[in-house]
Amino acid sequence: MALKDQISIGMSLPHRSPDKIEMADVLKVAQRAEALGFSDLWVTENTMDEANCFDPVVILTYAAAMTSKIRLGASVVVLPIHHPVMLAHQWACLDYVSNGRAILGAGLGRDHHYRQFEVPEELRVRRFREEIEVIRACWSEEKVTYQGHFYHLKDEPMHPKPVQKPLPIWMGVGHPAAIRRTARLADGWMGSGGSRKVDFANSIPMLKEALAENGRDPATFPISKRIFLSVHENAATARAEVLRWFTEVYHNPPGTDECAIHARPSRYASNWKNWHRRGPPI
Repeated sequence: MALKDQISIGMSLPHRSPDKIEMADVLKVAQRAEALGFSDLWVTENTMDEANCFDPVVILTYAAAMTSKIRLGASVVVLPIHHPVMLAHQWACLDYVSNGRAILGAGLGRDHHYRQFEVPEELRVRRFREEIEVIRACWSEEKVTYQGHFYHLKDEPMHPKPVQKPLPIWMGVGHPAAIRRTARLADGWMGSGGSRKVDFANSIPMLKEALAENGRDPATFPISKRIFLSVHENAATARAEVLRWFTEVYHNPPGTDECAIHARPSRYASNWKNWHRRGPPI
């Protein structure tokens, strides 16, 4: 049985790189990933960045037009730098034009996001929760009335609605408070690519416990992790490719071994099987 039939595996769509990104490569990866049976294509959001980085909605809409089955997700969109009504409309449109293939990953962001976009950090968790509530209301209600601390709407319509009901919202980050928030609010969880593999493995029991406490079934809740990986017959070459990313983009060389997988083809397959035994598909 092929590995893809045992584990749900997504693919990163070319969207962030220290090198120029050719659109021909984006097209090739999107269509090849779909043909090979990958479950989804993923991007991140890094608006102000040293590397080249596409806007997630723009590049996923392009991928949607060039494919027909593979799902399309962002992990994560930094909610506080967007107005939730605009974000709700963008992702509803992406889901509509892709015929129900969108997955919105939502995150609080880091200190530099609040500085760059001049958003106050005070009450940021409350702002985040309101944004989730407004987005879901825009997707599900014919006219939205909402009275919060940050956002206020009265009998406002938004169309089109997403094809999926509901369009899934995933969250990430392994901090205990974030895990508990995920169990209450989210439809799935994806550990970040820059988090250590051991931390991800340790987070899974906490998330499953929090899900059960909220009356949710851990067996049906998607739990995943972004993994930077490089496969080459020469193990040193495989490691060098990942080391470049963690050095030039993440500025965290130790992450090469702590966060990523670099291996020869035979060892790569066993690594994925080990991950699968630790928890749900990644």
